[in-house]
Amino acid sequence: MELDKQTRLELEAAAFRRLTALLRDRTDVQNIDLMNLAGFCRNCLSKWMKEESDKRGLGLSLDEARLDVYGIPYETWKQLHQREASPDQHKQFAAAPGPHKHA
Repeated sequence: MELDKQTRLELEAAAFRRLTALLRDRTDVQNIDLMNLAGFCRNCLSKWMKEESDKRGLGLSLDEARLDVYGIPYETWKQLHQREASPDQHKQFAAAPGPHKHA
């Protein structure tokens, strides 16, 4: 099936909204777990949004992009949901391949 450009854009946007909704609901899944398993996390999504905004000269800040992804301010999310990574999680992270590593 061939999709027109607008329909493809709408489907991709809907899929992204479903992904961010899932990540908002699954606060038990830590960013380091996502990085270790999939090579990306909520912060990656936020940074990608900001980078795409920058390419278009739109001026979306990283905090605004994080609000879109996390659904609440990033600092609030960290206070409510972020746990200290275990030594095993740090070890997995250090051994994982990929250009999107961040702390």
